[in-house]
Amino acid sequence: MEEVLMPDKREKLLIINRSFWPIYPVIGEALLRFAEQHATKHEVGVILQDHAGIRKKLAEHQRGQGVNFYPCKAWTVSGSSITRRALDAVFFMVWVFLVLLCKRPSKVYVSTDPPVLVPFIVMLYSKFFGAKYIYHLQDIHPEATNVVVKVNPWLFRFLKWMDVLSMRKSNLLLTITEEMAEEIRVRSGFRGEIAIVSNPSVAFDGVVPPPKKEKGFVFCGNAGRLQRIPLLISAIEEYLEQGGELKFIFAGAGVYEKDLKNLSEKFKDNVVCHGLVSPLKAAQLNCIYEWALLPIEDEVTRYAFPSKSSSYVFSGAKIMAICSESTSVAQWVLKNKIGVVVPPSKEEICKFFFSVENNNISGKEFSSDRDFLKKQLDFQVFLEKLGELIFDKKNNE
Repeated sequence: MEEVLMPDKREKLLIINRSFWPIYPVIGEALLRFAEQHATKHEVGVILQDHAGIRKKLAEHQRGQGVNFYPCKAWTVSGSSITRRALDAVFFMVWVFLVLLCKRPSKVYVSTDPPVLVPFIVMLYSKFFGAKYIYHLQDIHPEATNVVVKVNPWLFRFLKWMDVLSMRKSNLLLTITEEMAEEIRVRSGFRGEIAIVSNPSVAFDGVVPPPKKEKGFVFCGNAGRLQRIPLLISAIEEYLEQGGELKFIFAGAGVYEKDLKNLSEKFKDNVVCHGLVSPLKAAQLNCIYEWALLPIEDEVTRYAFPSKSSSYVFSGAKIMAICSESTSVAQWVLKNKIGVVVPPSKEEICKFFFSVENNNISGKEFSSDRDFLKKQLDFQVFLEKLGELIFDKKNNE
């Protein structure tokens, strides 16, 4: 009698991340590639918010083969008000809940985009339907939100309780840095595994680096509420009004995009604001200029790490971190010898701009082994590590 070979059981994985390709060039592209790679062996679906007509874009670029997409209409952008974004997050949460009930995945990957509400819904679904879930804390909320806008104390405690419960019930927690992992342990009492997965860099495929970098500064990323953009604008204005000649290039959307465009109109010869650009354009801009701007609010570095930092490393630009030296971002820059840390003061920032213009910056502090860092932050390394963690047998237990 001829033996009948039964096919291997395909795991049913659902990936939940509001930000996705093609709008978000780093984590959005990474998760799309991850879904594509694993759709050959598993049944993979993605829940996302749709900003750009995702199905049409996928067809145009021949992407997403074998992946099921469940897009939810996006009602806001990164520059929208906190209230509108909160309502949009609730709308997305309802959509996630309905898709979970309809598709019944056996495993779920969920991130903090959006925070608290969606991971909590995933936790409830997993509890009642016996699914496993991996919780990727790219930020720690509601603490990170509280840095931007003070949350009502009662609501803060309630949201924190929800998030702590989501952490404790997860099969695996992922986060970006050891500092964030320690913060998670202290605030949640979580005793399971917390895996460190560095943010990947935007893909540099097809980028042609110039023979020599231009003297100037580039900022590629979200011009949001945590990036000290008003301080940076004020310092650039003072520097240029005092006769400074360096160029400042900005790319990316965010709540301060309009202010940056106003700055570029005021100083047309020195400031350019591109707005939202393609991943390839962002990578190319990062490569052109000698310096990259990395401003960040001090307090938020306990709960988040700027994703643009990985792309800056790959671009070969020197990093100008604008924060206190005690922060994890400052320690990362100084430890790896990839830039300098400038205090968050208009006078100090302006002074540093003139130091760069007059070639008064020593090169001794920039002796880093970027090849070593690139291996840690490589796109493919990120994908491989994420695959190992999500499909590891012990995380199915």
